Amino acid sequence: MAKDETSPRANLLVAQNQGWYALGVPAPSTSHLQIPIRSDKLSFNLKLTSHLAHVVSEFQTIDIYDSEVFGRLLMLDGHIQLTEFDERAYHESLVHVPLLSMTDPRKALVVGGGDGGVLRELCRHKSITQIDMVEIDQAVIDASKEHLPFVSGGAFEDPRVRLHIADAFAFLQQNQEQYDLIVVDCTDVYEEEDGGLSEMLFTDRFYEDCQRSLTNQGMVVSQADNLVFCPFSLEEIKTMFGRVFPTVESYQAVIPSFGGFSGYCYASKGQTISPVWSPERAVELDLHYLNETTYSLALTPFRFS
Repeated sequence: MAKDETSPRANLLVAQNQGWYALGVPAPSTSHLQIPIRSDKLSFNLKLTSHLAHVVSEFQTIDIYDSEVFGRLLMLDGHIQLTEFDERAYHESLVHVPLLSMTDPRKALVVGGGDGGVLRELCRHKSITQIDMVEIDQAVIDASKEHLPFVSGGAFEDPRVRLHIADAFAFLQQNQEQYDLIVVDCTDVYEEEDGGLSEMLFTDRFYEDCQRSLTNQGMVVSQADNLVFCPFSLEEIKTMFGRVFPTVESYQAVIPSFGGFSGYCYASKGQTISPVWSPERAVELDLHYLNETTYSLALTPFRFS
C-alpha cells in the first residue's frame, strides 16, 4: 500500500530526543516504535532491539525489526503485518478455519502473502496439489526469506507452489483455474488513507472474478483488520461480499500484536464453516494456535457492549 504522507497514521511521530521514531524510518537499537492500531486514535509502543532491514521497493516501504516482546516483526508502510510471537495464530486462522470444513481440497490461490505464512499453512494439507500465489512485490518475498525464514518454512520451494509476480486484479481477470480456497492476504485499506496497493482488491469486480474462479465447495477468505477497534473494515468487506456471493460470514482470532484481535471474512456459493472441531486433523496438521477452544472462539461473535 502506498504511504499517504498526510495521514495521521503516517505522521505518528514523537520527538526523537524522547526516544521515539517515525514509522518506517531506520532507528538505533535503543529506540521505540509506535504501532498504530486505529489511525492516530489508538496505538501502542514497542521497544526495539535492532532494525534488520529497510527496503524501499517500487510499491512500498518494507521494514523488519527485532524486539524482546514480539521477536521479529514485518511492517509495510509503517503498518504491522506479522510478528514472530503470534504469526502462527494469524496464519492458522486464515487458512485452516475454512479448509477444515472442506472435503479433499485440491487447489488454492493466495493473493498477496509475500511473507510466505499462508503458503506454509496450505502446504500442510496433503490433498492440495496446486497452490498459485500472486504477489505484486518481489521485494517483500526477498526480505522475508532473508530475515523471516521461519514464516515460510521452505514453502516457496514446495513443488506444488506456482509463484506469479503480478497484479492480482489482472491475474484473476484472465484466470481459467478453479480453486477450492482463495486467500486474500493483503494490506488493509486503512481509515483516513487512500487504498494504494490494495484498493483494486476491495471492489465488486475483483470478487466477481473470485466467485467465477471457485469450485462449488470453494471459499474466498480475507483478513478484515481488528474487528473490535476497526469494525468498519469487516462491515465493508461483508457488504461487498454480499453483493457477489449468496453466503457471507465472519470469524476472528486473538492476535496480540494487532491490538488483541483479527477479523476474517469469508464468502462462498453456499459452503459454510463447520462448527465441529476435528482433533485428529489438528494433530495431522501440527497446529499450534488452533485447538478446540480457539476454534470455538473463532466462531463465537465478540460483544463488548
